[in-house]
Amino acid sequence: MDVSGGSGQPRSGNDEPAEPRAHPTAPAADPTGPAQRGPGETSGRTPAAADEPGPAAPKGKPDPDTGGEGDTDARSNPPSDNRRAPDTSVPSDISAASDRSAPTEPSNTSEPSAPTEPSAPQRPAEPREPAAGPRHAAHHTGTDAPRHRTEAHTEGTGGPGRPPQRRPEPGGGLLMGRPFGVPVYVAPSWFLVAVLITWVFGGQLDRVLPELGAARYLVSLFFAIAFYASVLVHELAHTVAALRFKLPVRRIQLQFFGGVSEIEKEAETPGREFVLAFVGPLLSLVLSGVFYAALLPVEPDSVPGVLLAGLMVSNLIVAAFNLLPGLPLDGGRMLRAVVWKLTGKPMSGTIAAAWVGRALAIAVLIGLPLLTQSLGSDAADDVGMDTVMDALLAAILAAIIWTGAGNSLRMARLREHLPELRARALTRRAVPVQADTPLSEALRRANASGARALVVVDADGTPASLVREAGIVGVPEHRRPWVPVSTLAQDLTDGMRVSAELSGEELLDALRANPATEYLVVEETGEIYGVLSAADVERAFVKAMARPS
Repeated sequence: MDVSGGSGQPRSGNDEPAEPRAHPTAPAADPTGPAQRGPGETSGRTPAAADEPGPAAPKGKPDPDTGGEGDTDARSNPPSDNRRAPDTSVPSDISAASDRSAPTEPSNTSEPSAPTEPSAPQRPAEPREPAAGPRHAAHHTGTDAPRHRTEAHTEGTGGPGRPPQRRPEPGGGLLMGRPFGVPVYVAPSWFLVAVLITWVFGGQLDRVLPELGAARYLVSLFFAIAFYASVLVHELAHTVAALRFKLPVRRIQLQFFGGVSEIEKEAETPGREFVLAFVGPLLSLVLSGVFYAALLPVEPDSVPGVLLAGLMVSNLIVAAFNLLPGLPLDGGRMLRAVVWKLTGKPMSGTIAAAWVGRALAIAVLIGLPLLTQSLGSDAADDVGMDTVMDALLAAILAAIIWTGAGNSLRMARLREHLPELRARALTRRAVPVQADTPLSEALRRANASGARALVVVDADGTPASLVREAGIVGVPEHRRPWVPVSTLAQDLTDGMRVSAELSGEELLDALRANPATEYLVVEETGEIYGVLSAADVERAFVKAMARPS
């Protein structure tokens, strides 16, 4: 049986290292934790006016539009650039973390008034942050400041949308090898099955070859290993076919009740889907024929004869079971391909094959014990024990089939909705600030331009780090004028830069390869587009999955 894998939900990183704080009242470490810190490697420029730090506590009457006195910088309007992501109708206060709007960077055309340090015993006067209202500077009135776009560029980095680093090995048990470059793992549950097969087959050998004595369990263990080698050949058939169709295979895993080939993408046509599913049972049938041919010249009551007969029958059963027309079995994928071909809709094929798979689960649960009881022994003790074992086996098989059918439906719905996840649409508007900018001033600039993210840049305008949203929330409001944004920032690494053009499975792959809480989104030209929050992606993912297909 092979499984066409896909993407799971995106994860917020949870491996954030401890960060030094500039003040004892600075916020605690982010519980969601970004990825490992590393230096950014891009370069670029931001006009000097954008780099001036704002006042910690300006005197005088605050401007009603901007919350600061004489600060035309914060009132400059972001341009109506056609690359901006669509704005939403949620308040724009970054500290409340309740808005999602397109990225842009405000221009700073004049230096704010000089800050005045308040006396120690008094509560510091803080620049007021404007109440929720118009989120775009273009909608503000009462200012005649020049309006232009402040940009930060990344140069010489090989493009912003660098392919993500290949994620670590999937794991899943004991690594046995890499045929065709695909890792093969033996799951811990296999050892339990090997013991079970050794015990059951050993009891049968005691009836056929009683002279073996305790050595029959050694022969039974050899049979268990040979049987799972046949299962591995079955899975390798799926793997070779997938690689032939240029479909990536994540791993092969031998586990309880068989094996799984984890193919990461779907076949592009129903014909390829049919072939991909059929080659596994076909090779099991071929192996059954090979063992039958090898059995002909061998004495049936010998150890080789019993082993060959057992392998012939077991491969025949594997082929017949996998040809049952219900997901997640190979026969279910063949049925899916047929319905896909007839209707032109892969989702219709998945629904049909999944419901047939659930019907098969019920049939196995009820029918297998009845069938084995009708063919079983006449001895009362044997009948009682065999009935319990058969019922347990039927329940496990039915649960595997039922669960696999449900998972196939969920995976199909996931693939159907994945294209709705687009980095450009989910990106937050961002403003560049210097590392020593007070948090209160950075928030005022962000609110004035309708932004919800802060990008820390160096003197040349090169993005260096991202200010964590969780860190901002953790700073008390009265401390914000004395907390530099650099103490709340996560250093940028190459993996934290994603292209604004990413969407669907490619976007999720990029986020999974480099877990973090925020990512810098850049255009193909290297220009900053904004900041993407993993939490926003997860919310969009859940919302998309909740919609009916």
